[in-house]
Amino acid sequence: MSDISRDEVAHLAKLSRLALSEEELKQFAAQIDEIVDSVSAVGKVEAEGVEPMSHPHSVHAPMREDVVVRTLTAEQALDQAPAADDDRFMVPQILGGGDE
Repeated sequence: MSDISRDEVAHLAKLSRLALSEEELKQFAAQIDEIVDSVSAVGKVEAEGVEPMSHPHSVHAPMREDVVVRTLTAEQALDQAPAADDDRFMVPQILGGGDE
C-alpha cells in the first residue's frame, strides 16, 4: 500500500483550490491509495521479450497536405472581444500573486 495521507490530499486540494470536507479528504486518500497500488501492479507484469507498442493494431495515420489558408487579422479576432489591449484579449486574473 502506498499510504497517501489525509494531509497530502489536503495539500493537493489547497493547491487545486478545492474545498474538501474532512470526510472527503479521508475518502480521497483511500481512493488515491487504491489507484496508486493498481498502477504500480502494472510494473510487476513480466514483459521481457515483449516488443513495445503504442497501439494493439498497426495504425497508419494518413497525413494531409499543409495548405496555407486565410486567417483572421488581429482586428477581426478581437472585434467581438469584451476587452482587448495591444492586440491581445484581456481576461480576468484568476491566479494570485504566488504567496498562497
